[in-house]
Amino acid sequence: MSGHSKWSQIKRQKAVTDAKRGDAFTKLGREITVSAREGGADPEANFRLRLAIQRARESNMPADNIERAIKRGAGLVEGESIEEFAYEAYGPGGAALYVEITTDNRNRASAEVRNILTRAGGSLGESGSVAWLFEPQGLITVEAGVKDPDEVALIAIDAGADDVGTSDSGVEIKTSPSQLEDIRKALTKHNLQVVSAERAMTPRSTIILDEATTHQIMRLIEKLEELDDVRRVYTNIELTAELVESYQG
Repeated sequence: MSGHSKWSQIKRQKAVTDAKRGDAFTKLGREITVSAREGGADPEANFRLRLAIQRARESNMPADNIERAIKRGAGLVEGESIEEFAYEAYGPGGAALYVEITTDNRNRASAEVRNILTRAGGSLGESGSVAWLFEPQGLITVEAGVKDPDEVALIAIDAGADDVGTSDSGVEIKTSPSQLEDIRKALTKHNLQVVSAERAMTPRSTIILDEATTHQIMRLIEKLEELDDVRRVYTNIELTAELVESYQG
């Protein structure tokens, strides 16, 4: 998990930096709007909305923007019609890509995603061609150094976690999406600092590509995630800490 976690951490830090420049507020607002539309405007009763609001606050999104996005999702104010779906695609080396979309213009999203894939030597796949390679999971990271990792693991497992590992960023916990909130609450009750708690699509198995091709995929993911309509991109390539560090270097 460490390679994937390190790459995810780098992307989260980049997203926060972008948001401070105002570049990511559109994405954050759409996520809040869709979350409020699907599960209601009360963050206490809507876990997905609570996570979206938390990410927005971490990115310094103005409170007025957050409130407007919630009201738009609840139908209290007018706004563009937003839909969410996923594209299934292939990148260089046959890497699978699962691209989550939140957009007010499906045609624009399709054209932009297809253009970036084509330029990188990838292509869109048929519906169902890639999705089966991934499974929905809850991912939680607990701040490193607060408690002994073994103690954190026991707390998480007792609460129903599926798997626990460690990385430079802290203790990493995998769970079913339905258990995500219960485990987060159990951790916070033990005064543990939850760095992130999110729903994700994780690969059922990974493929190993050479360094150059792996770096191509990482660049492709960054290009895709720079699009306003792309919420997140998942891949099934094996990412070791060394590969991530060599890419950053």
